[in-house]
Amino acid sequence: MNTESDNSASGAPTPALTRAVKQLLRPLVGLLLDNGLTYSWLTKVLKMIYVDVAESEFGLEQKPQTDSRISLLTGVHRKDVRKLRSEDKENFDPPASIFIGAQLVAIWTTNERFLDTSGRPAPLPRLSSNVENADASSFENLVTLVSKDIRPRAILDEWLRLGAVSLDQDDRVCLEIDAFIPAKGFDEKAFYLGKNVHDHMAAARSNVQSAHPPFLERSVYYDQLSDQSVEELAQLSEKEGMILLKRLNKRALQLQKRDIKSKTTGKRMNFGLYFFSDRDS
Repeated sequence: MNTESDNSASGAPTPALTRAVKQLLRPLVGLLLDNGLTYSWLTKVLKMIYVDVAESEFGLEQKPQTDSRISLLTGVHRKDVRKLRSEDKENFDPPASIFIGAQLVAIWTTNERFLDTSGRPAPLPRLSSNVENADASSFENLVTLVSKDIRPRAILDEWLRLGAVSLDQDDRVCLEIDAFIPAKGFDEKAFYLGKNVHDHMAAARSNVQSAHPPFLERSVYYDQLSDQSVEELAQLSEKEGMILLKRLNKRALQLQKRDIKSKTTGKRMNFGLYFFSDRDS
């Protein structure tokens, strides 16, 4: 028996949109199968998302959103709509290691106190007692700039687990990556997957719907390349991309401090880079 609404809107998508949706879903379905998540699991999640988006984005001015209208928009049965709307909304807060880590890396990669002579994040003595002179900084100093309630050793142990830092032979903490992207830690990587791909998709959705001004969304595509050529381009994209990300990170931190002082906050932004290669299909 079909549990979905029989009077749901059945708009016919354009062939171009159908192809695009099929294409963007392929890596997602691959990821789900990698982790043993089946079609039936995805349908439950999609039903929840359909109801949530219809409720939050497709209301009518000065009219309350009703179960019947959401059912009409989404094709989800009214009984299921009522149940889903009554449930608590899911919490999308990042893991604690990411929240504190992002702040620490922002300072470590932009504040001159924590940079070497070439402008890269400097290896930091683990303890303040190991600092040779008063002008030098330690990993302990870095953590206390962000929070005095979290023990630096706890942050260090978590970052060592994630592969974000390493300890050298002089007991200095070395940042292993130029931005906080954990080498390990499934929950942390899954958080960035949801956050970054969501914002990329949101920008693409806005641009497809001809929003003005459009969001920045550009790419460079070439085929018929050798393995050596792709490797060269991958290295070039990482080098040049990190230069831009560091500049943007430094300026964003300055603007954030200014805006907090002037109490003009309320908006967020996300800028990212990606590189992908595969065999020609």
